[in-house]
Amino acid sequence: MPETRDLIILGSGAAGLTAAIYAARAELQPLVIEGVQVGGQLTTTTEVENYPGFRDAIMGPALMAEMKAQAERFGTEFLQADAEKVNLRARPFEIHAGGRVLTARALIIATGASAKLLGIPSEGKLLGHGVSACATCDGFFFKQKRLFVVGGGDTAMEEATFLTKFASSVTIVHRRDTLRASKIMQERARANPKFDFIWNSDVVEIHDLDGKVSGVTLRNVKTNALTKHEIDGVFIGIGHQPNTKIFEGQLSLDLAGYIVTQHGTMTEIPGVFAAGDVQDRIYRQAVTAAGSGCMAALDAERYLEGLKHAPGPNTAVMRLEELRTPLG
Repeated sequence: MPETRDLIILGSGAAGLTAAIYAARAELQPLVIEGVQVGGQLTTTTEVENYPGFRDAIMGPALMAEMKAQAERFGTEFLQADAEKVNLRARPFEIHAGGRVLTARALIIATGASAKLLGIPSEGKLLGHGVSACATCDGFFFKQKRLFVVGGGDTAMEEATFLTKFASSVTIVHRRDTLRASKIMQERARANPKFDFIWNSDVVEIHDLDGKVSGVTLRNVKTNALTKHEIDGVFIGIGHQPNTKIFEGQLSLDLAGYIVTQHGTMTEIPGVFAAGDVQDRIYRQAVTAAGSGCMAALDAERYLEGLKHAPGPNTAVMRLEELRTPLG
């Protein structure tokens, strides 16, 4: 591997791989550091039906394998390691991964976000087989099914409200006796005839039959009494956590930990770009992640082109802004 790369991409989900495809076609010879979850969140999804270009459903891992193969076709290199530490104050930027120190003139951060889960063994076993953390991704597969949504905040209410389009019933399971969601979200939930509530309860086990969710056991947090419920699916609605820990103190993060970007994918550090769920707390879809990955690659290409014509990075940023200006 060259001593200093033009471009390193952190993350191998839809954003990172799309950025790699565009960057490789621009002959930037990108290196993708794949991270601990190779392929990103889509590798935990079974059928994907809402990604453009596939008339029939495609399995999440298969979709990511196709993206990686496409990136490799254009010359992208991959390192199966996790980025352990970065130094964004250095020029070129330093990335510690796999016991090595790699350097790059430009960096695209596409480390994604991880859904917060309950932490019980049966949950992980059934993820993608009746357990989900994304209603817009998987709700379609639960037509006329009985569903539990775990959580009491806005995320849970949004997930549950969307699921009522498909499910025969949606029950909110919350460990407190009042919701934490905003007032308007609470009012919508209480007014929905498909909604039911189970208060003061935790999910302690998710049951399966032939590899699919068949029910749950709940524990009342006040009495410790256990109850079993027959259901068809469990949606975890307790939020997402952006994978930004190694950037704390070096990049601006919002209150939830997402990277703050401006003018598309630019961070406040010239040459550092962010794409996908690591900076998107609203949409969190594969197609929007891919779109921002494309944007980041184009931004990085223009930034690097600016470096060739200028003595310093600030002029490269001016060049990038100039290229962003619409004609006419």
